[in-house]
Amino acid sequence: CNKKFEAKNHYRHCSNKIGKSGFKFIGPKSEHIDLMGDKIQALEYVRKVGLPTIPGSNGGVSDADEAAKIAKKIGYPVIMKASAGGGGRGMRLVESKKNIEELIQSAQMEAKAAFADERLLIEKYIKKPRHVEVQVFGDNFGNVVHLFERDCSIQRRHQKVIEEAPAPEIDPATRSALLDTAVAVAKAISYKGAGTVEFVLSDDEFFFIEMNTRVQVEHPVTETITGIDLIKEQILIASGRSLRYTQDQVEFRGHAVECRINAEDPKNFLPCPGKINQFHAPGGLGVRVDSHLYSGYSIPPFYDSMIAKLITYAPTREEALKRMEVALDEMIIDGIKTNIPLQKEIVQDTNFAVGGVNIHYLEKKLGL
Repeated sequence: CNKKFEAKNHYRHCSNKIGKSGFKFIGPKSEHIDLMGDKIQALEYVRKVGLPTIPGSNGGVSDADEAAKIAKKIGYPVIMKASAGGGGRGMRLVESKKNIEELIQSAQMEAKAAFADERLLIEKYIKKPRHVEVQVFGDNFGNVVHLFERDCSIQRRHQKVIEEAPAPEIDPATRSALLDTAVAVAKAISYKGAGTVEFVLSDDEFFFIEMNTRVQVEHPVTETITGIDLIKEQILIASGRSLRYTQDQVEFRGHAVECRINAEDPKNFLPCPGKINQFHAPGGLGVRVDSHLYSGYSIPPFYDSMIAKLITYAPTREEALKRMEVALDEMIIDGIKTNIPLQKEIVQDTNFAVGGVNIHYLEKKLGL
């Protein structure tokens, strides 16, 4: 059983049981985890309240003939996604009717094995999408604010590699509409606590794809540019407090970048568990490291390969990337292979430095 599936259901179960027992669960309500944890339900709900979604199926699809009819209606290429999925599991790109039956079967098998749920949804495939998400926060009194957006378009096999905030190369009108839509999604369900509303951005158009009902890996870049401690706010909201900030009081300054440091071969991406002989974390102005590592620590083979998050901040994006370049050079993780060489290559990449690359850029660069 997939660890992510186990964690999601354990999280929902804990929220529900703790709430009934009279204790306060630090996080959203169990019904919000249920609603937004299922991609099909989430899309149906968002469509009902009139918010933009990618053209696609109105519910789960399990039959190849039905899938072919939907694909013909919205136009190829289309993408199939596991309703309960994440991290690219149960996801298939369908270029034409020719192989749709084979692909839907393989996607269902993977989805069932990973999430114990073989339901799929079908969406129009956006050829050059950016992955932009908005951090939202709600309290017990119906107040919701956004803490601006993050760009997570540097991905490999639908797994985020680098995140940054704010998202570069977005015109002000599109950014404003994006932020307002994220707040509208959270308000529509009376959301409580921290959450992330995720969008596909293509030119000046954007579409809702899902909402993550939790604090995410990339939350430090939001904390860094806003100066707001998301974990502290989660605890205060759970204790019954109202939001301490109005939307007008939430501001951002400068730019932040986060590199996910993984224990894996930087060329073939195979996991690399083992003993760390020496660990040295970079430091200095505008550098933050979130990690459990220490010299002598042994990385087990059972979990996700991410072992550290390296975050840099500066007044401008150019300076933040230069600071990241230096921090990656200073970081020492001896004894195992890591993706630090790949991260160095990305932050020095000319096209990435300009900003606004799409989610396919890294895979094309690596020839995957």
